[in-house]
Amino acid sequence: MKLKAAKRWFNWHKWTSLICTIFLLYLCITGLPLIFHEEIEHLLEENKEAVITEQKLSLDKLAEIAASRYPGEQVRYVFWDENEKNKVLFDVVDKPDAPYEKSKYLVLNEYTGEVLGAPKTDGLMNIILKLHTDMFLGIPGKLFLGLMGILFMISIVSGIVLYGPIMKKYDFGLVRKNRSKRLQWLDTHNLLGIALTAWMVVVGFTGIINTLSDVILGLWQQGQLAEMTAPYKNQEPLRGNYSSLEEAKLAAENKVKDMKAAVIAYPGTPFTSKHHYAVFMRGNTELTSKLLKPVLIDAKTGLVTDSREMPWYVNTLFLSEPLHFGNYGGPVLKIVWAVFDIFTILVLVTGLYLWIARLRAEKQQLFIAKES
Repeated sequence: MKLKAAKRWFNWHKWTSLICTIFLLYLCITGLPLIFHEEIEHLLEENKEAVITEQKLSLDKLAEIAASRYPGEQVRYVFWDENEKNKVLFDVVDKPDAPYEKSKYLVLNEYTGEVLGAPKTDGLMNIILKLHTDMFLGIPGKLFLGLMGILFMISIVSGIVLYGPIMKKYDFGLVRKNRSKRLQWLDTHNLLGIALTAWMVVVGFTGIINTLSDVILGLWQQGQLAEMTAPYKNQEPLRGNYSSLEEAKLAAENKVKDMKAAVIAYPGTPFTSKHHYAVFMRGNTELTSKLLKPVLIDAKTGLVTDSREMPWYVNTLFLSEPLHFGNYGGPVLKIVWAVFDIFTILVLVTGLYLWIARLRAEKQQLFIAKES
């Protein structure tokens, strides 16, 4: 590599790394407990086992029970967790478009209607998640962290370009222990960085995609969802008196027989229109269980009006989020993700040390030059 080109790549690597390092440390530290968020939430939150009787209650009855706990409010979302059998989660608010901070959650036994738990949006893991995803700054916070992710990707690419020529002179993985402390740190930084490159690219790239979730939602709303609900565009919005929630779920399951309901959105929420239930269906395999397929049900007649595969950009988001946190393949992959996260923290710390050490060396040389 020519000297001029090498200097250019070095400057790219130095400045992109310096700008994003503090935020990457912040993301690595807050991301570490999120890898095990399911296990931690299970320990911290109230969790009762669901007693199984002869027959499940209808969704309409369960929704009525959930809403009755908060007089004057209504259900807007219904969720099923594939890991929590015989339980259903309701999101209750005063109006369908209320901010998520206003949500009250209740977990009910599908058989008896017993309240098994009441997850809170201000719990420890939710606070850590908000810190990690948007720093409590909303969309601007997400986009800022996305920018830091882009700088991180540039620093990785420039680091690879610089590391290649260096390793032609030495054995791979060499740490020169008989040289200065700064060189030992440099070798350690380079070794860890190149060993973790593939993982950092995966986590960095999926992290950037996750920061665009609101943009992707907006594109889907203005694109596919608008097309699916176009025939109802000029109709008066429904105001209560919706058709059966249970029948809407059954209609969706009959429409898409190889999938099961994961989420139901009530009319007036951001994921449907003011005239439809949106039943989001989930597949049965490890991969398809991360993807959702919408089935729109006319909330007046209970009939299916449309169902389509999600656009590629939405599916990319669905696959990116669990991959970002190592939520594929069970606890083994989570442990691997956690170990790599800790090693990435070491890469960032050694990078900061090298920059500080370089500054000190330059100041010392300048001082010696002035004295002489």
